[in-house]
Amino acid sequence: MARRKIGKDISGVLVLDKPQGISSSAAVQKSKRLLSAKKVGHTGALDPLATGILPLCFGEATKFSQYLLNSDKKYAVQIKLGVSTNTGDADGEIIEKRSSEGIDEEKLESALVFFRGEVDQVPSMFSAIKHNGQPLYKLARQGIEVDRPSRRINIYSNELKALHNDILDLEIHCSKGTYIRTIAQELGDMLGCGAHVISLRRTMAGPYTEQDLVSFDQLEDTLDAEGALDALLLPISSAVHEWPQVKLSESTAYYIRQGQAVIVPHAPTSGWVRLEEIVPDSPTRFIGVGEILDDGRVAPRRMVSGG
Repeated sequence: MARRKIGKDISGVLVLDKPQGISSSAAVQKSKRLLSAKKVGHTGALDPLATGILPLCFGEATKFSQYLLNSDKKYAVQIKLGVSTNTGDADGEIIEKRSSEGIDEEKLESALVFFRGEVDQVPSMFSAIKHNGQPLYKLARQGIEVDRPSRRINIYSNELKALHNDILDLEIHCSKGTYIRTIAQELGDMLGCGAHVISLRRTMAGPYTEQDLVSFDQLEDTLDAEGALDALLLPISSAVHEWPQVKLSESTAYYIRQGQAVIVPHAPTSGWVRLEEIVPDSPTRFIGVGEILDDGRVAPRRMVSGG
């Protein structure tokens, strides 16, 4: 029997520029295959229609992927007025056509007010949310619709960038769990003409922006280039780069690694923190994340193995 090939121990974050037409899972598997990596996972799926930022966590970075799942996102979206689809995007079947004549920027601005700030949103039946263990989109494809509780989301900004006949461009900055297709559907209903997403690009996910993007072509180029992969992978700590930093001496870091809470002078008084060990004559070393306890001690919560 042939011995199963074991992947490489690669650790870091790859900010993939997901192309249109493939699922996030397929993008993960292709990246894993190209880099011969042992372990990789994404941090928040994009629909096949969507492109843009899909952070992939390799190796030890997978321990911190949950924090990226909870991060805010930004999108550039194009919406077509006058046509409704069953999925809310261009991959679905057209279910209704209505006139969008007379809808101008003034009417759009008046409607967009209702899609800013804290709002309750009912997830699409074509989302990956599970109902009794089954993804909703699988039920929807069987013609089954179930009740979905609304979720409180925060739309920090929702700006009209352009309107060309029946096509409008929006830039949306929102909290986790926001469904852009649902915004398009509800906006179309409010305008009385229906609407659906025709293109969607994620331009920010947590700390990552389009400046960090790596394409599949760039990945393929690394296969024959010595050391090129290191230039494409961001450090594990980038996943929590925006968190407050707590610097630890070598001895204090030792106790943290043993799972013990420690007192650190001048540490924040609450919340989650990024743990960095002080290394003589070198940059600090990221060893994990911690949480400030009620008594002011820093408790380890997620640690890098061997860090």
